[in-house]
Amino acid sequence: MRILIVEDDDILRDGLKVGLALAGCTTDAVGTCDEAATALAANGFDAVVLDLMLPDGSGLDVLRDLRAGHNDIPVLLLTARDTVRDRVAGLDSGADDYLGKPFDLDEVAARLRALARRSSGRATAALEWSTLRLDPARQSVEQAGKPVQLSRREYSILHMLMAHPGVIFSKAKLEDKLYGWQEEIESNAVEVHIHHLRSKLGPGLIETVRGIGYRLGGAD
Repeated sequence: MRILIVEDDDILRDGLKVGLALAGCTTDAVGTCDEAATALAANGFDAVVLDLMLPDGSGLDVLRDLRAGHNDIPVLLLTARDTVRDRVAGLDSGADDYLGKPFDLDEVAARLRALARRSSGRATAALEWSTLRLDPARQSVEQAGKPVQLSRREYSILHMLMAHPGVIFSKAKLEDKLYGWQEEIESNAVEVHIHHLRSKLGPGLIETVRGIGYRLGGAD
């Protein structure tokens, strides 16, 4: 998943970036309402971790603007104000989940995975395709019951393809999901990751749709 973190506390923001990266996510982080609005206008995110109290306003304003624009991206609110009234206000404004501070980074990652499943209409966490099984909670991949070791970005590409069977992802779309704003991307990075996946999982698993992109294959 590519996650937007909206949090003004530098230490907490950096902790979220590191923790979510370890959970297999690509992250971008901002610290104000204005920066959040600019980032969300560019789209490309799978979920938002949104602090309620920001220096230039309330996270609820960001949330309400999102929903007013018919953007249904999953939003997890984070706040030190953990009263019933605050939770109700956040949920009524369009939040999908709510977590009070202090929180555990593993729980943040687990809640984001749950939101992603709900958003895609899946009830179970594990993804299966032919003899392949991917478990997002454990960040593990098995083929015919045997573990397969993947790099973080190889895993991310496979996760995207397995979560959307039949969907063709362009190279630009994959780059958008795999890399944050400040990361440099080599021109052949996606091709290299796809090559490694095919070497590890078999050449027929990922199909190249000429001139368009990549999708899962080899299910029969």
